[in-house]
Amino acid sequence: MNWLSGIWKGFLGAVNRHPVLGVSGIFLAGVIFWGGFNWSLKLTNTEQFCISCHVMEKYVYKEYKTTIHYANRTGVRASCPDCHVPKEWIHMVLRKVAATNELFHWMAGSIDTPEKFEAKRLELARNVWDGMKETDSRECRNCHEIESMSAGQQTTKAYIMHGLGKSWGTTCIECHQGIVHSLPKGFDKEAVMDTLHDRMEREKVNCSACHEDITLPPPGQGWK
Repeated sequence: MNWLSGIWKGFLGAVNRHPVLGVSGIFLAGVIFWGGFNWSLKLTNTEQFCISCHVMEKYVYKEYKTTIHYANRTGVRASCPDCHVPKEWIHMVLRKVAATNELFHWMAGSIDTPEKFEAKRLELARNVWDGMKETDSRECRNCHEIESMSAGQQTTKAYIMHGLGKSWGTTCIECHQGIVHSLPKGFDKEAVMDTLHDRMEREKVNCSACHEDITLPPPGQGWK
C-alpha cells in the first residue's frame, strides 16, 4: 500500500504546485470516468448484449421471436432491455448491481444446458414476476398504460378485465404471465383463473360479458 500512498502524495503535491492544472485534471478525469460509466450502461442495455450469452440466445430469445413483442403490424419492437431494465437511472444502476448475481451463475454454468434451464425455469420466472409486482409492472407501463388505451379498439373482454384490474389494483404481470416466454412446467394457470373467477363471482361481475354463450346461474348457485 506504500506505493498508493506515494502516488497520492505526489498527486497532492502537483495540485498544490499547479492548482489550475490540478483542478482541470480532476475535472477532466471526472468527465472521462462519468462518460465511461454511462457508456458501459448503454452498452449493456442492448439486445445484442443480452443474447451474447448462449443460454439467452438458444432458449428464451427463440421464444421471444415468435411473439407480438418481436414482430407486429406496427413495427414497434420491445426488446430484452425494454422489459427487463428500468429506464430511470437510479433503478437502472440498482438492476445492474443485482445482475452481478446472474454473471456468477453464468460462470458457474447453472443453466448452461436445456435440462438445467427447464429445471430452474419456474424459479427464474417467479423471480421476474415478483420483481415486476414490486414495481407495479413499471417496465410494462413504459408502453402500456390503461389510461391511454382506447376502449373502442379493445375487445369487450379486454376492456372489462383492464377495468377490473385498475379498480382492484392488479398489476399487469398478474394476468400476463407467459406473454413473451413459455410458461414453466409446474405453473398452475388454472389456479390463477379460478382465483380470478372466484373474485368476479363475489363481486357479481356479469360473466356473460366475456363468455357470450354462458348460461347464467340463478342467484346464489355459483357458476355453470
